Amino acid sequence: MSNEPEILNVIRDKRKSMSKGQKKIADYLLKHYDKAAFLTAMELGKKVNVSESTVVRFAACIGLSGYPKLQKKLQGMIRDKIHSMDRIEIANSNIPQEKILDTVCKADADKIIDTLKLIDRKAFCVAVNLLLRGKNIYIIGLRNCSPLASFLAYYLKLVRPGIILIKSSNTNELLEELLHISSQDVLLSISFPKYSFRTLKAMEYANDRNATIISVTDSKYSPMNMYSSCNLFARSDMASVVDSLVAPLSVINALIVAVCLKRQQSLISNLELLGGVLGNYQIGENDEIDMLDENVLEELRKMS
Repeated sequence: MSNEPEILNVIRDKRKSMSKGQKKIADYLLKHYDKAAFLTAMELGKKVNVSESTVVRFAACIGLSGYPKLQKKLQGMIRDKIHSMDRIEIANSNIPQEKILDTVCKADADKIIDTLKLIDRKAFCVAVNLLLRGKNIYIIGLRNCSPLASFLAYYLKLVRPGIILIKSSNTNELLEELLHISSQDVLLSISFPKYSFRTLKAMEYANDRNATIISVTDSKYSPMNMYSSCNLFARSDMASVVDSLVAPLSVINALIVAVCLKRQQSLISNLELLGGVLGNYQIGENDEIDMLDENVLEELRKMS
C-alpha cells in the first residue's frame, strides 16, 4: 500500500469517515482512477450515482481546494503511463460513437474557456512586445507541436523579418540552428505532455546564451518553465486518441493578431510586396484564394 500514489493513500485512509455517497466515489477512484481522471465532476457523479455537489465535497473531504485539483492529481499519476491503445479504450468507454463530434467539440470549447481563466494577461502582453522587439525570433515546436510552430512562424513572417523556424528533429542539428542565438533574440518554445526533451535542451542552450525565452505550455508544473521568463499556459489534456491542441492554437492565434495590430502598416506593405513578387515571377499558379483581396487590404488601411 505504501507504494501507491499519495492521493490514493489519502483516499483510502479517509474512507472510513466519509458519507455513504463519498464512499462510492472513493471506491470508484481506488479501482478506476485512470478513467476518473478524464471525467468531469458531473460525469463522475453519474458513474457512481451521486450528485455533482457530493463529488465536489469529496474533494474537500480529502483536503483539496476543489475537484479540478483532484482531477489534476489523478491525471498526473497516469500522464506518462497511458499508451495510445489505453487512451482509445478510455475514450471509447466514455463517448458513444454517435456523440463523438459533439463531445469532442464541447471538450475543445471547454479547454479554451479554462485557458482564458488560467492565462496571465500581463505575460501575454509581455510576449507580444518581445515578438515585436526581438532582433530575431526563433520558434520551436516538435512532434505534435510542429504544426503550431509552423502556423505562428508563417504569419509572423508577414509582419516582420528575422523569424526563424527550428525544424530539425535531431538534437545536434537543432543546436546548430540555434548556434548564433544571442541576448538580443527571443526563443518561443511550444511543448505539451509528453514534453519534448529536445525542445527543453534548445531552451537550456538559449538560456545559456542569455536569450529571452517564451514558453507556450500546459501548466506551472511544466519543465519548460525552468528556462522561460514569460509563460503562457493553455489547456491541452484530453482522453482520446490525440491530445487536444485547440486551446494552444487559440493562444497562438491571439499572439498573431496582437502582433499584426501593432504592426498594421508593415503587414499591409508586406502583403502588397508579396503580391507583386508572386505576380512578377508568375508563381501564383492560381492555386489559392487571393490573400491580397482589395477589400481586406482596405480594411487594414482604415485600421492603421
